[in-house]
Amino acid sequence: MATKPTPRVRVPTQAKPGELIEIKTLISHEMESGQRKDASGKVVPRKIINKFTAAFNGKTVFEADWNPAISANPYQSFFYKAAESGEFTFTWKDDDGSDYVATNKLTVA
Repeated sequence: MATKPTPRVRVPTQAKPGELIEIKTLISHEMESGQRKDASGKVVPRKIINKFTAAFNGKTVFEADWNPAISANPYQSFFYKAAESGEFTFTWKDDDGSDYVATNKLTVA
């Protein structure tokens, strides 16, 4: 892979108690299928993100299993009902065992 996968996340920094907020995530990732060959004829190894997890204060609040047909640079959005201040942890798991992590804080007031 030419570039390191880069996660990007949009989370509001503040929300009112009980407010429904939208969280948007995108990770720059080539999602190599393992079916192409390089210039020398060798198969390019499969490298696909297969799981996305969002946790708030250590508790999983959203989870998605991705299949090989997912596009490059996958985008995922979901809604969350804000109840307390804390920190989101977003994790993308790759076939090769790599984890890509991003964190964002949310203040509920």
